[in-house]
Amino acid sequence: MRFATQAAFLSILFAPVAARAGHPFLCTDSYANQVCAVSSTGTIVWRHACNHPQDCWALPNGNYLFCHSGGALEMTPAGVVAWEYKAGANTEVHACQPLSSGCVLLVENGPCRIIEVDRAGKIAKEIRLVPPPASVSLHDQFRGVRKTQAGHYLVCRKGEHKVEELDANGVVIREIPVPGDVHECVLLPDGHLLIACGDGHRVEELDEMLRVVWKLDENELPGNTLRLMSGFQRLPNGNTVFCNYIGHGHLGEQPHLFEITREKKIVWEFADHQHFKVINQVQLLDVPGDATTGEILR
Repeated sequence: MRFATQAAFLSILFAPVAARAGHPFLCTDSYANQVCAVSSTGTIVWRHACNHPQDCWALPNGNYLFCHSGGALEMTPAGVVAWEYKAGANTEVHACQPLSSGCVLLVENGPCRIIEVDRAGKIAKEIRLVPPPASVSLHDQFRGVRKTQAGHYLVCRKGEHKVEELDANGVVIREIPVPGDVHECVLLPDGHLLIACGDGHRVEELDEMLRVVWKLDENELPGNTLRLMSGFQRLPNGNTVFCNYIGHGHLGEQPHLFEITREKKIVWEFADHQHFKVINQVQLLDVPGDATTGEILR
C-alpha cells in the first residue's frame, strides 16, 4: 500500500501538464484540497493535501506557510512541519500572513477574531471582530485579512460585501462597500487599495479617496471571463497576476491564472485541468522580496 501511494503521488508529480507557467509559483486549490509549488514548466514539484486551503506564502527561509479550514501550517520543502496552529471546533481559517515579529496572523470564522500566533503556538494578540448578521453563514463571514506596515488590519467581510479597516487596537477606521463577496484587499505602496470582488466578477483599484482609478470587468479579457476573483499578486513592474476561481459551474472551461499589464494585455496564463480544479491564491516564487515585511504584494 505504501508503494502504491507513493507511485500514485509520483504519477501526479511528473505527469504531462496542459501549459507552461510564466513563473514558478506556490498556490492553493481549495476545491481539490491541495497546496502546490509549480515550476515554470508547469510541473508540480511539491504538494501537500489539506482540507480547503485558502491562503499561502513562500517564506524567506524557504518554507511554505498556508492555512486550511482547520488551522495553519508551515512546512519545509521536504514535508517537515516547522510550525502548526490548530483551530477549535466550529471554526474555519481562510487567511494567513507571516509577520516581521515572527508571529503568524490568522482570521477565524466562527469565533470572529484576528489572532497573531507566535512560534510556540501561543496567541500573542487578539482582535475581536463584530460578528456579521445571522444571515451570513460561518463559511462566508471573512476571507482575506492583511496587516499593513502601519499596523492596521484590512478585513474582507465576504458575506457583507465590504472591506473594513481597523486600527492596531481593532477600532473601525472605515468601511468600504465592494460590488461582490470580497475575497482580497491589499494596500499598495502608493496608498491605493487593490480589491478582488469575488462573484462580483470584477477587480477594482481605489485611491486614497476611494475613487476607482483602475478596474477589470467581467468580459474585458478574451478567453478569461472573470468568474470568482479571489487571490492576486501585484508585481514590481506594475503587472498583476490574478486567480480566476472557476468553480461554481465553470470547472475546466478556462485558465486558472493570468498575468496582465496595466493596459489589460495578457502576458501569460496557466491552465492545467488535469491536476488542478481551481487556483484561489498564488505567490510567484521568483519575485524577490520578504513576505514578512510587506514586500510581497498579495
